Amino acid sequence: MVDNAPLISHTHGELTVEGYSRAAVQTYWRIPELKLGFDLGAHPWSFMGTDTWFVSHAHLDHIAALPLYVARRRMMKMSPPTIYMPPEAIEPSREMLKQFTRLDRGRMPCEILPIYAGAEIELSRELVVTVSETKHSVASCGFVVWQRRNKLKAEYVDLSGDQIRDLRTSGTEITEELRTPLVAYTGDTAPVGLDRCPAMYEAKILITELTFVSPEHRKEKIHKFGHMHLDDYVDRRDKFNNELIIAGHLSTRYHPNKVRRMVENALPGMLDGRLKLWL
Repeated sequence: MVDNAPLISHTHGELTVEGYSRAAVQTYWRIPELKLGFDLGAHPWSFMGTDTWFVSHAHLDHIAALPLYVARRRMMKMSPPTIYMPPEAIEPSREMLKQFTRLDRGRMPCEILPIYAGAEIELSRELVVTVSETKHSVASCGFVVWQRRNKLKAEYVDLSGDQIRDLRTSGTEITEELRTPLVAYTGDTAPVGLDRCPAMYEAKILITELTFVSPEHRKEKIHKFGHMHLDDYVDRRDKFNNELIIAGHLSTRYHPNKVRRMVENALPGMLDGRLKLWL
């Protein structure tokens, strides 16, 4: 396999999180078992087979690899991918692909679809993605991937098989949908992007941002430009019900050792071992 971009991998239960994220450098994530990815700041060759992507916002470190990814799939004779992004980013993205078509002399086939806060995207019978509003310096969205299954309603649990069959035959709805939040992704956001979507705190895996850690970086300014500070994690430490919290998008101002030291000092035990710094 061609090694063309940095890649970190972590397995939690039945799910694998792959990717890389540093502020102003590049951000891209993939969950191979769910057959989807988040953001396209760069694109490891191994991600080629994933054909559904959710772009949180259109800053270059989150979208710059879009034409490269689309062109590679065409070159490899793969089907056109489906890419969801905020509606404000769609026309400029299509224009970008159009200009790269002129430069590259090759088609850029893909389906780009808008996403809105409150929208639901059905990926399969088992998976649905919901969209929430985040707060960044440009239009931005966060996502929750839900596993759904049908369960017999409580009032019918004690019925016999024949009785359940008769109810189903008569047209009675005997099951109800149950949803479990598997993976949540905030993209770049001020902490309100988490707070607006309670499911972010409940997902088994939360992938979010921690751009700033030093006390000299003022939270008011950080929030204004749509990012989070270590203090925001400390303030919300009792809200995180996630099994795994991945904090990425750290500023290049910091050496990884400084980040680890400051986070471990502020959050002893790293939220009971659930917080993983993506470094």
